[in-house]
Amino acid sequence: MLDRNLVFVSGKGGVGKSAVAAALALLAARSGRLVLALGLTDHIGLAAHLRADRVGYDPVNAAPGLYVAAVDRARALDEYLKLQLRVPAAAPTRQLSRALNVLVDTAPGIREIVSIGKPVYETWKGRWDLIVVDAPPTGQIASYLRAPKTIRELVPAGVVQQQAERLEATLHAATTGYIMATTAAELAVTETLEAAAELEREIGLPRPEIIVNRMLDPLPVGRRSVEALADGPHRDAALLHLTLCDNQDEWLAKLGTTTGTLPFLFGLLTPGEVAARLADALEELW
Repeated sequence: MLDRNLVFVSGKGGVGKSAVAAALALLAARSGRLVLALGLTDHIGLAAHLRADRVGYDPVNAAPGLYVAAVDRARALDEYLKLQLRVPAAAPTRQLSRALNVLVDTAPGIREIVSIGKPVYETWKGRWDLIVVDAPPTGQIASYLRAPKTIRELVPAGVVQQQAERLEATLHAATTGYIMATTAAELAVTETLEAAAELEREIGLPRPEIIVNRMLDPLPVGRRSVEALADGPHRDAALLHLTLCDNQDEWLAKLGTTTGTLPFLFGLLTPGEVAARLADALEELW
C-alpha cells in the first residue's frame, strides 16, 4: 500500500479503523513520503490517533511529513464549483454552497460525490505522495465509492458528467488502494465479507486488502495442561484466553486470504501510542 497515491481504509465501527488509517499514515511519513491523512465523514478518531488538535478542512501538520484534515461538505462543494466547474474565484459561492446543502444531503449520490471528490481532487493536485482516507464504515463505504457512477448515469453529458467519469477512473486506478480493517469476530467478519463482495460485484473494484486487528497471541501451552491446573483465577484466565483464540481462529479462517494481522495491545495506551505501535506492526507487513 505504500506505493499507492490514494488509500481508503474502511471497517465496521469499533474494529480500530481510524487507528489503522493513522498507523498507515505514520508509517508512510516515516519512510519519507509527504502524507495527508483525511477524515472523510468523521475525523475525531483519526485526529486523536495522530495527536492532532483543531483539525479542519485545511491540512495541519501533525508530525514530520504528515498532515491531517477533515472533509467539510460545504467547503468541498465551494472548492469544486470554483476549481472544477470553472466558476470565477471572486464569485460568492460559499453562500450558494450553504444553500445547496439541502440538495447535497438529499439527492442521490450528491452528498457522497462531494465528499469522495475531496480526496480524489487532492491526488490530482499532485502535492502529496500519499493520501490516507479514514473512510466511512463498511455499511456505507459502497455508496460513497459508487457515487461517481451514480452521477454519471444521472447526468448524460456536460462538465459534471466528465468530472464524474474522471473521479470513477481515479477510484479504479492501480494507484488507488482499499483496506478493510476487521477483528476476528462474527459481526466484524460478516460485514467485512459482505462489503468486500459488494465492492467487487457492484463497483468492479479489486478485493480490498483485509487487515485483522486485535489478534491475541496463542498461549504456549495446550488446553489439557491448563485444565489440569488448580481452580483459581490463573486457570480461569488461561481457559478464557484459549477459548478466545479458538474463536478468533475460526473467524479468521472464514475470512480466507488476508494481508496480515495486528496485535491486541494490552495496557493503558493513548490513541497516539496505539497508532505508533500499529505502525511498527504494519512495517512488518509492507
